[in-house]
Amino acid sequence: MDWAAILVLSISCFTANSVSLSHIDDSGEKKLHYLVEPPVYAEVSAPRGGNVTLPCVMHTKPPHYRIKWVKLEPHHQGVENIVLITNGHALKHYGALGPRASLRDAHPLDASLRISNLELGDGGEYRCELINGIEDEKVEITLSIDGIVFPYGRHGRYKMNFAQAKAACAEQDAIMATYKQLFKAWTDGLDWCNAGWLNDGTVHYPILHPRAACGGDLLPGIRSYGPRHRIKDHFDTFCFTSATSGTVFYLGGSFNFAEAEQACRVDGGGELARVGQLYAAWRYQDLDQCNGGWLQDGSVRFPIVTPRKHCGGLPEAGVRSLGFPKKTHRLYGAYCYR
Repeated sequence: MDWAAILVLSISCFTANSVSLSHIDDSGEKKLHYLVEPPVYAEVSAPRGGNVTLPCVMHTKPPHYRIKWVKLEPHHQGVENIVLITNGHALKHYGALGPRASLRDAHPLDASLRISNLELGDGGEYRCELINGIEDEKVEITLSIDGIVFPYGRHGRYKMNFAQAKAACAEQDAIMATYKQLFKAWTDGLDWCNAGWLNDGTVHYPILHPRAACGGDLLPGIRSYGPRHRIKDHFDTFCFTSATSGTVFYLGGSFNFAEAEQACRVDGGGELARVGQLYAAWRYQDLDQCNGGWLQDGSVRFPIVTPRKHCGGLPEAGVRSLGFPKKTHRLYGAYCYR
C-alpha cells in the first residue's frame, strides 16, 4: 500500500471515530442526540383492562427516520416482537399486540406508545428505536401490570411439569409469575413452603418465617432451586393475576360440586369462579367471607380480609384453602363469577 492510500485510510478512520466519539460523554456513555433519555428506572404501571402510555419523545427530528416499538423477550435471546413501525406519516401494526397499540402524537416530537385494554401478558420491557440509517438510537421502558401472585398446586403437591404449570395458571385466569413479581409478593407478605415454577423455567419459594420444614435456619428470602428440567421435573407453580371486569360473590348453602355449578348459573347468573378471580376479588374488591365455597377447579377456598379467630385461625389476611374434597360432598357454598 502506498503512502497516499495510507493517508486516505487514516483520514477515513479518524472521521469514523470522530462521529462515534462526538456522542460519548465524560463517563464513556453514549449520549442520545435525537431521543430524550428517560429516568434510569423508567417504569410505568397500570391494571389489567386499563390503558397506558409508554413515553418516547424526541429532542429533534432527523430529515428521514423511522420509529420502531418492540416488546423484548428476555428468555428468548435475540427475539423481538415488533408492535408498530412509523415513518412519521404512515403507521403499520404487527403481531397480537399491534391492534391495541397506537402512537399518542400529543405534539410533533411525541413518539410515545399507547396500549389499550391491557392484558396480563403485556407486562415486560419495551424498546423505542429511532432509525435513520446513520445513528440509530433507542430507549427502554418497563411496563408493569398491577396484580397479585398466588401459589397453585393441582390435586396434590408437586404434580406439574413446566407446561402443565403454565396451562394451570391460564385455567385459573392468570399467567405464570416472573421472579420480579414473586419478589414483590414476598415483600408484601407471601410466605409459602412449596416450591413452584416461574415463567423462566426456574423454581423458587418465598419464606418470611424460617422453620424446619422450609429451609431450616436460613434467613428469610426467596429460596431458589434454579433452572429445572421442564419435562421431567414436577413442582407447584406461582401464578399472577390482576383486577377483573366482573364480580365474585358467595352463594350460601350445602352444595356438592355439580349443585354449586348449577346454583351459580341459575341463582347467580354466572359461573363458578376461578382461583385467580377469587384472589383478585380478595385483593381488589375486599371480598371477606368466612365460609368455604367451591371453585371451578374443584377446590374449596374462602377469602379473609380481616383475620379473626374462627376464620382459619391465621393472623394474616389471605385466601384460605380447604384442598380438593370429593365432589359429591354436600358441605360447602359456592363462589360465583359474573
